Amino acid sequence: MKIMLCCGAGMSSGFLAQKVRSAAKKAGDHETTCEAHAESTIAPIIPTVDIVCLGPHLKSDFPDIKKQCDSYNVKCIMIPSDVYSMIDGVKLYNLCKKEMAK
Repeated sequence: MKIMLCCGAGMSSGFLAQKVRSAAKKAGDHETTCEAHAESTIAPIIPTVDIVCLGPHLKSDFPDIKKQCDSYNVKCIMIPSDVYSMIDGVKLYNLCKKEMAK
């Protein structure tokens, strides 16, 4: 599974991406990748991932980004505020797995 985390500048989501990669590795999942990108740079990357996870502060951008994702059959979710603020890579990893199973 290829996960892209998206926030305003790509900085805060970088820490969370690292935690997601660690959670995947601990789960024995060596196929999952997770990268963080700034919202302004994601358009060309969307077709290369399986799921896009948006930081809670990008809620107003969700409809437009989801539309872009839908055009490539890429999942798009909002990162819950508690997961984002606690930098909980395990919860986000599990949330992505659940969303991909739908």
